[in-house]
Amino acid sequence: MPTASREVRPCQKPGHVLNEHAVIERVPSDWGLLPPGDAALSRRIKEDGPSWTMIELKGRKRFSRGIWAPAARIAALQAELAAERTDPAYQRKLDAGRRRRAVEQVIYVEDFQRQVGSFLGFHPSYLADAGLLARLIAAHATPVGSGTVARTERIPIEERAEAATIAWLRHQTTAYDHMRIPLIKGRRREVRRLLAQRSHQLLRLYREGRAVDIASCPLQTALRKARPTPVAPFRPTQATLF
Repeated sequence: MPTASREVRPCQKPGHVLNEHAVIERVPSDWGLLPPGDAALSRRIKEDGPSWTMIELKGRKRFSRGIWAPAARIAALQAELAAERTDPAYQRKLDAGRRRRAVEQVIYVEDFQRQVGSFLGFHPSYLADAGLLARLIAAHATPVGSGTVARTERIPIEERAEAATIAWLRHQTTAYDHMRIPLIKGRRREVRRLLAQRSHQLLRLYREGRAVDIASCPLQTALRKARPTPVAPFRPTQATLF
């Protein structure tokens, strides 16, 4: 079906792919593979006509391995885009786009941090901890290209903030990263569910303003690592005076 745009999978056999039915299929002889990396060119290839986007799945992650399309069309669009990029107006347009996206990113980070703080809902006695925690979670979750739940638009920002908070707590306040979880379907999901319950219990202590043992509380331990170490004031000794 070279007349339709499709998503396919890589195949070890040169010049072939795995189609949507996991069946080996030959790529049309006059097609070429555009490697990933040039978003503008990839977008034009997809918009200009039929193409096969090659995606490799690793767990829940998706990795682009390029786009199959008529080789002549790839060459023509490459030349067209290269000519445009030599025009100063094109660079001005790119710079304007970058500035606009930078402003949008700053606004989103601020909004996301507020949503995290709202979800935390700490007691007034723990407001300083809530502020630091919200900043840490937002800094981790919001960078463009991070692939975290904060970058998805499929769920409301409130749900993104909650999911990002629980994920941060899972990695920073539990032994999840060092656990050896059996490769049994559903086991990792179950472990995450149980750890999420612990995280919610931990947050409840701070929401209710209850006293916590600063030395042993896993959240306090994580926050201590993030706080800058105070520097003792310099006091000259008699040796440094001469």
